[in-house]
Amino acid sequence: MTDQPSSSQNNFTFQRWVAVIGIILFVAKLIAWNLTNSDAVFSDAMESIVNIIAAFMGLYSLYLAAKPRDREHPYGHGKVEFVTSGIEGALIIFAGVIIIAQSVNSLLQGNIPKQLDWGMIIIAITAAINYLLGYISYQKGIKENSLVLQSSGKHLQSDTLTTLGVVISLILVYFTNLYWIDAAVALLFGGYIMIVGYKIIRKALSGIMDEADIGMLSKLACFLNENRKPVWIDLHKMRIQQHGSGLHIDAHLTLPWYLELREAHREMEEMYKLIGSNTDRVIEFNFHLDDCKTTSCEICEIFDCPVREMAFVKRVEWNDKNIAQVPKHTSKS
Repeated sequence: MTDQPSSSQNNFTFQRWVAVIGIILFVAKLIAWNLTNSDAVFSDAMESIVNIIAAFMGLYSLYLAAKPRDREHPYGHGKVEFVTSGIEGALIIFAGVIIIAQSVNSLLQGNIPKQLDWGMIIIAITAAINYLLGYISYQKGIKENSLVLQSSGKHLQSDTLTTLGVVISLILVYFTNLYWIDAAVALLFGGYIMIVGYKIIRKALSGIMDEADIGMLSKLACFLNENRKPVWIDLHKMRIQQHGSGLHIDAHLTLPWYLELREAHREMEEMYKLIGSNTDRVIEFNFHLDDCKTTSCEICEIFDCPVREMAFVKRVEWNDKNIAQVPKHTSKS
């Protein structure tokens, strides 16, 4: 396992710019609200407060995640990303509630917007900047395997859709003088971003609870199947945990019982290198070496084995289910 301080520092610097730009966009939306007196614009501006809070929370979590492991945190600080991501999801839902409440109030009160032309221009510009920033943040989060940057990107992109809803409502109100459209459109997008917030919380909780990533296990099993050696008799009890952008992988590897300790360790290291070559993520391995048993002969492909006690029956194809199972594989499993 190797550390990647430069990657963590780049993520931190990028998130800092997200926070700064968020403040600038919030000020721009307040100016637009002051010009238009539009409740939809006001709701959009209030949502930007959530963006700012979320950006600074993400900044703090990236700072903690980049810290090296210590005695109190032997696995590092990467899990904090799931916590802050979950809080960010909750803030997104809260913003959706605010927008819905404000929209309902606007419908009931019959508020009349003004100077819609300037409002449309300012809000449209903030929407374009938000979407671009969100797209860059999400793509960078995927590349760096950072949940914080991914969540931040999704948040900004969902905020863009809400802002576009505000722009559309302003355009319609400008040409039709149907003032209720302003609040109605904002009401719809308020519900949408609540769904986005829920999905972010769901993903954060799955990370905190170490929910199995079936897709990752399936890809890893397929890759190992294609490159496995006969001496790697069995692989089971595999667990994958995510800590920030890094992974921790536990597994049991069954090897011939007659291998010397040095040779067995070399085989384990080869599997480490093979897995590492298939990803750009930082991985910490913790494999347990098992010696083969008599029943292992039935799935062992070392056909010239000098100590074979049972005939070969079949090859066990590794997949996401059987490499995660606890007992060793047999010809019947």
